[in-house]
Amino acid sequence: MRILFLGDIVGRAGREAVMVQLPAWRSALKLDAVVVNGENASHGFGLSTAIATDLFKAGVDVITLGNHAWDRKELLREIDAEPRIVRPINFPPGTPGQGSFVIALPNGRKILVINVMGRLFMDALDDPFRSVTECLSRHRLGMTAHAIIVDMHAETSSEKMALGHYLDGRVSLVIGTHTHVPTADHRVLPKGTAYQTDAGMCGDYDSVIGMGKDASVARFVRKIPGERLQPAEGDATVCGLFVEIDDATGLARRVEAVRQGGHLAPAFPCL
Repeated sequence: MRILFLGDIVGRAGREAVMVQLPAWRSALKLDAVVVNGENASHGFGLSTAIATDLFKAGVDVITLGNHAWDRKELLREIDAEPRIVRPINFPPGTPGQGSFVIALPNGRKILVINVMGRLFMDALDDPFRSVTECLSRHRLGMTAHAIIVDMHAETSSEKMALGHYLDGRVSLVIGTHTHVPTADHRVLPKGTAYQTDAGMCGDYDSVIGMGKDASVARFVRKIPGERLQPAEGDATVCGLFVEIDDATGLARRVEAVRQGGHLAPAFPCL
């Protein structure tokens, strides 16, 4: 089984790059499923249902979110009608939407996607470790779920790494999002779970984590409120991770970085 995970889509540049590249990639890489983090896809803040629809049409199977999940208030009203948009599972009970989704493939295999948010320097949500464990109590890797993907949307590398080791051998992939910079530590952990601390973003890297340079730098230099941040609109790099999963066990056999376009050195799987 082959799965592509793409990091945080930031603004128009990021989403257009994904929508242009993805149809060809699905064919070239023989992908079974594509998961993207879309919490910054709408003007850099939140996700609109219209943009989600465009991403699904381009070949995305599931969209995960994070701390900007509710920046577009319409999503609070509409997320229950679109289960393929997954918000962090550790929001309090009664929050609209769901924290997981099962992709049912035509051949009968099932892929469980879980979105969870860290707590260090983030909103004080429920315990991410306990929340994921509770979800996994209803699924068994290699049996009821042929692959399990966990998007850990978190600020600190340590919290993401801790979750990776905590889940090693119980899920197919733990992938970090939120910090918008791709890390070089993609690998298969000792018990067979693929891992990367951050997938990076799909956006213009001639920026400050996807936002225009001038306004972003001014906030640090002047330390007073300035103009609203706007996404950078130059050439975007599409960043993510390609994972090949053993059909019998649900564990990872191969993991490779994906970086195409824009300002970063390219990387792409070779089948």
